[in-house]
Amino acid sequence: MTESKPKPIHEVRLGRVRAAVWQNATDKGTRHSVTFSKLYKDPEGRWKDTASFGKEDLLLLAEVAKMVAQDLWERSEWGKNSEEEAEG
Repeated sequence: MTESKPKPIHEVRLGRVRAAVWQNATDKGTRHSVTFSKLYKDPEGRWKDTASFGKEDLLLLAEVAKMVAQDLWERSEWGKNSEEEAEG
């Protein structure tokens, strides 16, 4: 039996900049980690990704990071409690 490759629980993409959110179960509860990548085409026209960013990518990278941070906040207990307080 082959193990399936883990998949991110959430992805955010702006242009060629992408963030993937990973969920990890630990003895202290669920933890999340984020990987960032940039998509590009190699000389043969195949899509690849890299973890290296140029200066022209930094504003998109910052915006993607902000979007992911907001999503993780909303998924967290703190975010859920804040929403309940605002509603009630």
